[in-house]
Amino acid sequence: LKMMLLQGWLGILFCSIHGMLGSVLDCEVGGVHCTMSIEMLLDRAIQHAELIYRISEETRTQFKETFIPLALVTQQGHADHLCTVILPTPSSKSEVGQISDKWLLHSVLILVQFWINHLVDLQASLDHYDNTPQDLLDKTKWVSSKLMSLEKGLLTLIRKVRWDVLLFFNKNSIADHLASPRTMEHVMRDYTMLSCFRKDAHKIETFLKLFKCRQTDWPGCSFY
Repeated sequence: LKMMLLQGWLGILFCSIHGMLGSVLDCEVGGVHCTMSIEMLLDRAIQHAELIYRISEETRTQFKETFIPLALVTQQGHADHLCTVILPTPSSKSEVGQISDKWLLHSVLILVQFWINHLVDLQASLDHYDNTPQDLLDKTKWVSSKLMSLEKGLLTLIRKVRWDVLLFFNKNSIADHLASPRTMEHVMRDYTMLSCFRKDAHKIETFLKLFKCRQTDWPGCSFY
């Protein structure tokens, strides 16, 4: 009964989110038929990023509680230290000031495209687990679809500001950098992937909000 209630609430959440955000940011990829303003496109992209980060945190926590013994979690920590650094993160306000607007948007696009590829690996891996909760599978599939939607919105946004689009495609598996798939090692590999995705999802959200701060007098800019 508890699981049925959880799945019901999850379905309501996802349907509400889809209705709020619309389809593919409501714009064609090429931007020719897109009537939305740059500010509105950016708002929609930030909404996507916030939700992707929130669900990535929930997914990581649920995976940990379902498959990893508490003693091993304590020993391994958050596994963030095993993540491959795709893009450096500014560590001071002076470094933030040296970053261009173009770098911010293209960095977000690179991160999104990177994780579109690697979440496919994760979904394939989860399909081979015994008794994987259906809502965990649903969350990973939902995040993948929202990443693809965000990618299309970003491409439209970049074209609207008349920048060249840089495409990033990395087909190498993150698993190549981690342990060989052997039972618990395989589980910890997937947990590390979820931890790394959560970390980069937060970076996507932060970069988009920083970009918006530079374009508007957004109230949240005091944090940047």
